[in-house]
Amino acid sequence: MNPENLTRRNFLTSTSKAAMFGAMAAPFVLRAKDEAKSNSETLKIGLVGCGGRGSGAAKQALMADPNVQLTAVGEVFEDRLTRGLEALKADKEISTRIKVDADHQFLGFDAYQKVIDSGVDVVILASPPGFRPTHLEAAIKAGKHVFCEKPMAVDAPGVRRVLKAAEEAKAKNLSLVAGFCWRYNLAERAAMERVLDGDIGEIRSSYSTYLTGGLWMNPRQPNWTDMHWQLKNWLYFTWLSGDHLVEQAVHSVDKMSWAMRDQPPLRVVGLGGRQTRTDAAYGHIYDHFSIVYEYPNDVRGFLVCRQQDNCASDNSDVIYGSEGNCRILGFRGMPFVTGKNAWKYKGPRPDMYQVEHNELFKSIRNGEGRNDGKWMAQSTMLAILGRMAAYTGKSITWEEGLNSTEVLGPKELTWEKPIPVPPVAMPGKTAFV
Repeated sequence: MNPENLTRRNFLTSTSKAAMFGAMAAPFVLRAKDEAKSNSETLKIGLVGCGGRGSGAAKQALMADPNVQLTAVGEVFEDRLTRGLEALKADKEISTRIKVDADHQFLGFDAYQKVIDSGVDVVILASPPGFRPTHLEAAIKAGKHVFCEKPMAVDAPGVRRVLKAAEEAKAKNLSLVAGFCWRYNLAERAAMERVLDGDIGEIRSSYSTYLTGGLWMNPRQPNWTDMHWQLKNWLYFTWLSGDHLVEQAVHSVDKMSWAMRDQPPLRVVGLGGRQTRTDAAYGHIYDHFSIVYEYPNDVRGFLVCRQQDNCASDNSDVIYGSEGNCRILGFRGMPFVTGKNAWKYKGPRPDMYQVEHNELFKSIRNGEGRNDGKWMAQSTMLAILGRMAAYTGKSITWEEGLNSTEVLGPKELTWEKPIPVPPVAMPGKTAFV
């Protein structure tokens, strides 16, 4: 398969059953026990991106295996690197395994490469999503195992790069685990297993919500360049975040795709806009979306998401079948099935963020080469496709979206050069590229 020219058909035929069922599946059979690392061998971790999610992922990695050390960190902002590292050192559960010397604290746009080249075994990628394809390519090229936070890209060329890197990881038997945490939550796995086993009959539709309030914003300071300001507020610029549909609600998109057996949709339509978060301080992204994914046999996936203060909140999913429904309530309760095969999850529900890393390090130790690459790239692309449809007002097919040539980021990463903020997208006027 050539990732540069992808169709729905060849995506489906190239996706194995293990990838189709994602993290719910049994461990992969790609075992190379002669390459497996024993627990007596220390695994060294490198962290790229020292913000809250990066620091959290670093702790979870250290808690996942008794013989793991954090030995290198990389950031573009010194204050963020310092705060993240100090927080990890202050955590008594992991402090003795923070082994980051001064010469392994890397700053700058090339810090990711310095972390990768520092002698680490595992790389945690947790910088803004716009950088993810470049960082992932470099880590896999260097033969590193990777935990890759969601989303994996912000545009279609980036998704194609991620797919290619995932193929290379598979060829090298490297573990590549995605930060789509709900696929690692035991309750949701059990519920989705019932859906995919046919307990609710044929799937007719799914309805997902990610309705939340606004997030943080850092007011621009007089001495900040465009790059400094946009990186400090990366949520609000599509070249860095992809918009909140791609950066946040992609979790809901991923659960929909999971229920649809990770088959790509036929086409997508959508709408959205910017009603309450209109100040230029919030970049140019939307504050609400409504997206419809059309699948074969008149099956539909519906997604609504917003980031608006003082509004009703909800983060849940309903999968409608011919013989029942499955409801996933997020953090508000256990998933359950209604209908002829009624069921409610009553088992354990450990921290899904921790489970991600437990399974990553288990796969490394066992030489399993766990690879979430194809489905994590597809879920990312589905969110991007929704943004494309809403921004342009067009009905966009899977093939059109995945083969888009639009590259969102600047050609050169520099602190000095101006980075113009694109106008707010206007459906019917904004072009599909």
